[in-house]
Amino acid sequence: MLPNKYCSLFSSPFPSVIQRGNVDFSLSSSSFLNNSNGLISGVTVVSYPRKASGFVGVVLASKEPNHRPISNVVFEPFEELKKELLHVPSVPQVSLARHLYTDRCEAAINDQINVEYNVSYVYHAMYAYFDRDNVALKGIAKFFKDSSVEERQHAEMFMDYQNKRGGKVVLQSMLMPIAEYDHPEKGDALYAMELALSLEKLNNEKLLNLHIMANEVNDVHLADFIETEFLTEQVESIRKLSEYVAQLRRAGKGHGVWHFDLMLSNQLVTA
Repeated sequence: MLPNKYCSLFSSPFPSVIQRGNVDFSLSSSSFLNNSNGLISGVTVVSYPRKASGFVGVVLASKEPNHRPISNVVFEPFEELKKELLHVPSVPQVSLARHLYTDRCEAAINDQINVEYNVSYVYHAMYAYFDRDNVALKGIAKFFKDSSVEERQHAEMFMDYQNKRGGKVVLQSMLMPIAEYDHPEKGDALYAMELALSLEKLNNEKLLNLHIMANEVNDVHLADFIETEFLTEQVESIRKLSEYVAQLRRAGKGHGVWHFDLMLSNQLVTA
């Protein structure tokens, strides 16, 4: 046993030597503990002559097992797994990967899939209109075709996410889009672009509402997915369409539309 005043020396790198009178104590371990009496326990002091005037004591680790219980354990995996195992489904119809994913989130994702497919459907109808031989605005047609593909990809991203979280994809009905876009006052190009701008703003509201819902149920992963994959791109799309609407309002319904279509074709080719 060593007096308590030497206990602080046990935190220094080993081996080290402390002296008390004519006796040196060589410390060979750094994992000693104080007992309730303020003394070192679990060690053995072996003394041997150093000089004619004194002895040397070597502190060795005890071979006796330490049966003192561990206290203040934060994580006990085998105990906590007992309740988690109760939540592992045993029927094949239920997802094994689903974890902290609410029915509200699952339903909202399916609704957003329907929104993305509907927007894609409208853009595809616009593409078909502007690709007609008596309209022949190839640049605008290609723009809406690319926009339709992009919105369909967004729907598929939500479908992949639904499956990843253990939900079930349920596709819903879609409304038939209009086939004619020739407005008596605005013309077809401006009317279609204003409609597209309104669709992008509406879709942005749907995404923001989905993000709010994810925060309400504390689904951090879903909120991060929406922020990372959609919100920035949605704002950029709204900005781009706003510029197209402003340019078409200046161009009018005649030669200016043809020039805008040519400009848009060059932008899509170089992009």
